Amino acid sequence: MARWVEIAAAEVDFARRVQERFDLYTHKTIATLRRDGSPRISGIEAEFNDGDIWLGMMPGSLKARDLRRDPRLALHSGTEDPLEGDAMAGRVVDAKLAGVATEVPSDGEDAAHRFRIDVTEVVLISVSDPPESLVIETWRAGRGLRRVERR
Repeated sequence: MARWVEIAAAEVDFARRVQERFDLYTHKTIATLRRDGSPRISGIEAEFNDGDIWLGMMPGSLKARDLRRDPRLALHSGTEDPLEGDAMAGRVVDAKLAGVATEVPSDGEDAAHRFRIDVTEVVLISVSDPPESLVIETWRAGRGLRRVERR
């Protein structure tokens, strides 16, 4: 696992493009694990701040309960739909990451839940220019950055 600041230092351009994609939309999608192990997806806001990725949740939310029980998660940036006739050549279309959440104590009984993410995997998907393939860049803890093109 790695803090975001470590990934950003090791893979400057990749991390910048990932963060830009996540920052493009206010609302992201988080996947957590329910008590029975089945997935739960929820809307969430996330922020890159002080070298980390942070999540905030309402007091007692189901996703916060999920993360307290099993801190593994996946976070998705949101995907834009191309306009008709737009091949999206050279554009980033998707960013996602997986990691483990650590709750940071908040003040007060009714305070919001705040979690910091330690990252295990980051994926960035873009369209090649010319638009002949998807470019999939994947960073994994212990392996670093890899790039694959799929036609």
